[in-house]
Amino acid sequence: MRKLAPEEIQQLKTQGCAAEDWSIISIFSGLDISKINNVKFIAPVVIHEGVVLKNIPGGIGGCIIKENVLIENVSHIKFEPEASHGVGTMVSVLDETGSRAVCIYPGLSSQIATLMARVPRWLQKLIENNIREFLDSRTTPAEIGENAIIRNCGSIENVFIDKEVKIEGASRLKNGSVINNAGPGKAFTYIGSNVEAENFILEDGKIESKSILHNCYVGQGSVIASGFSAHDCLFFANCSLENGEAHSLLAGPYTVSMHKGTLLIGCQTSFMNAGSLTNQSNHMYKLGPVHWGLMERGVKTSSGSYLMLGAKIGAFSLLMGSHKTHPDSSEFPFSYLFGDERGATVVVPAVMLRSCGLLRDEMKWPTRDRRLKRKLPLFDHVTFNVLNPFTVDTMLDAIHTIEALLTKPADDDLYMRYKGMKFTRAALERAKTLYTLAIFKYLSVTLLDNNFPESDGKTPEKWIDLGGEIMPRSYLEKAKQCEDILEAETIFNDAYENYKELELQWIAQRFGDWWRERREYISLNAKRFDEIVEEDRQQYLQMLTRETEMLEL
Repeated sequence: MRKLAPEEIQQLKTQGCAAEDWSIISIFSGLDISKINNVKFIAPVVIHEGVVLKNIPGGIGGCIIKENVLIENVSHIKFEPEASHGVGTMVSVLDETGSRAVCIYPGLSSQIATLMARVPRWLQKLIENNIREFLDSRTTPAEIGENAIIRNCGSIENVFIDKEVKIEGASRLKNGSVINNAGPGKAFTYIGSNVEAENFILEDGKIESKSILHNCYVGQGSVIASGFSAHDCLFFANCSLENGEAHSLLAGPYTVSMHKGTLLIGCQTSFMNAGSLTNQSNHMYKLGPVHWGLMERGVKTSSGSYLMLGAKIGAFSLLMGSHKTHPDSSEFPFSYLFGDERGATVVVPAVMLRSCGLLRDEMKWPTRDRRLKRKLPLFDHVTFNVLNPFTVDTMLDAIHTIEALLTKPADDDLYMRYKGMKFTRAALERAKTLYTLAIFKYLSVTLLDNNFPESDGKTPEKWIDLGGEIMPRSYLEKAKQCEDILEAETIFNDAYENYKELELQWIAQRFGDWWRERREYISLNAKRFDEIVEEDRQQYLQMLTRETEMLEL
């Protein structure tokens, strides 16, 4: 590395370049300076071999430009000393007032983010124990990585740009890190036309076409596009969001929203699919936007659905209509939730279990993992199984709740009420059957030859869904005691790697005599469950055929 020779300075001047002080430029000897045209140098810069710089009228400086970088038609690129590049930004998810903020950094996982947001005192403990040291170890340099391409952009300020990253047509980028962890030639990271982003980290994801982000982390395999607007949001593995907007959203793996007029606000999601004009409300004009809620894994919303937060919607449920009574349907997964004319929630439990679409979802998620085949270190642990200890345990408890409800008479309007929700007796009776068959189905695919493992006599643990990873609650409790992020990650890694063993241990403890005495019926009832799903599939195909015939020329 050396300074420019006088004749090189003269050549750059003839090529339209300028600098108040040419000594701020350092180059490597193999650099071809004939490929630097119409560039203003405004701060110290180091330029490696193979770099091409064209038309940067507002100036470039304060950074290292690595090998084979192409930068052309950019307003300006500048770095200030000690800039954070978005690392350490506090993102106010869930509660917009910031009481559940998440500190973002390269390598942030859905599990750690969920722990920070849902257990605020844990992050506070990290802050008290100098989380700054950890963040310093993750700080990105003032650098543009080798083989990066930056063209036709507006202003870029204090943005680390990793190797092989492409940024084409972005309007304004400020205080961020654009990170590529993929193997050579396999980069997924990209920023496209008219994107505006400030205080952000983009890691192995894409932001495209007029999207606007402020205080956001966009994680591996995620795509933000088509003018989507996000403020104080986190997006983890394989999220896809277009056209609508999000505020204070903690979007776990596979959260999808594709429609204009859709607002996701103040909630946590995973495996969610938001219908057009999905709307959530977190402000009652009393104490500010302090309300937030949970959409457990696999929730779908119909067109025009509305949910007043706080609320908690059970796993793999379908939300339809307007819900204004802060429902908690978490005890009844796989349900249809209808909002009546007064905004109350009518629950039809378990009916989603018979949907052929549920099986399709479980099969398609792994095939749509954009992280694969790129040699990425996978930060987010994702458990794809629809039937797992978390959902099955909830169904087991739901059966007992339903049995208790069925001993009581209905109200005058023929509905039965529980925790502010409304049920019909027929729906509860059907749900008991469907839950039971689904549990038999789970046992048939989990147990070898339908043989239950021996119980050790211990009380079975409750399981949780932590940002897309299914694990025993004890692992969460151990992580909450950690005073170090890496230690907590190790605990979550252990739970993920030992999932099958932990699952069998849970089955041994959770399933008592009633189920063991019916071991010989596991395959039969699993077949009944499959027949119900196949019946739904055939009915759907018949309906589709009728529609196609109706629409033929």
